[in-house]
Amino acid sequence: MKGSKAPVTQAIRALRAAKVAFEDHPYTYIDGGGTAQFAREHGVDEYLVVKTLIMEDERGNPMIVLMHGDRQVSTQALARTIGVKRIQPCAPAIADKHSGYQVGGTSPFGTRRAMPVYCESGIAALPRIYINGGKRGYIISLATADALALLKPTLVAMAT
Repeated sequence: MKGSKAPVTQAIRALRAAKVAFEDHPYTYIDGGGTAQFAREHGVDEYLVVKTLIMEDERGNPMIVLMHGDRQVSTQALARTIGVKRIQPCAPAIADKHSGYQVGGTSPFGTRRAMPVYCESGIAALPRIYINGGKRGYIISLATADALALLKPTLVAMAT
């Protein structure tokens, strides 16, 4: 890790506790800029930047959904795969409550509440991913194998 200005979030604590190597990549957070903002600023293919979404089924059961930055989630495909009627994004305040992070800074690591993790299957084929480190304007990169070993996600074909 570079310098001492990197934040120590719950995600970082969880990665350190699991002895997972990562690099930090601070960037200029712009409301609504999403993964494209980071990709532009760091010259990284947006496909390698993984967004962390907190969604819920029709009964309000929350889940973490990981998707390529330049793709959208087919909630119908995800719902069909996991055997529920409907999946939708959580309202920001609800997502914050489940994850313990502020929307725009949500990390799948070190969430307040344990939730099932569903990962777009194409992500598993990448050698390294960029993903939120638990704070707006803070992305980390790590070996995909390490992320998958820690999160133990269900791999799903759900990209559109």
